[in-house]
Amino acid sequence: MIRIDKWLWAARFFKTRSLAKKNVEQGKIKVAGQKCKPSRNVQLGDAVIIKKSDVIWEVHITGLAEKRGSATIAQTLYQETEESIKSRESQTLLKKAEYHSTPKPDKRPTKKQRRDIKSFKNNN
Repeated sequence: MIRIDKWLWAARFFKTRSLAKKNVEQGKIKVAGQKCKPSRNVQLGDAVIIKKSDVIWEVHITGLAEKRGSATIAQTLYQETEESIKSRESQTLLKKAEYHSTPKPDKRPTKKQRRDIKSFKNNN
């Protein structure tokens, strides 16, 4: 058994343990469908839901590690569910489509245009 914040850090979902702890405290991590505290112990087979920015990961714990290892080792610590993989892929496709559909200017705004933008933002 290992603390959930330590496992999230070792599985490379978060860069630091303090970030993992902060996300657990904010309720973005659920173990067995329930919010938990950073000191919650997890074990093999537990279902964990991780909300990180716009992405939701649903994983089952397949390994425990006290220390943070390489990315290949970290990938062996969990198994992502099929629904989670499909939803993440569809979200990335939507983001890409949204990015390519937004209009982009051909060049930088001129000094006058920048002043107009600044005054518009300050007035509203």
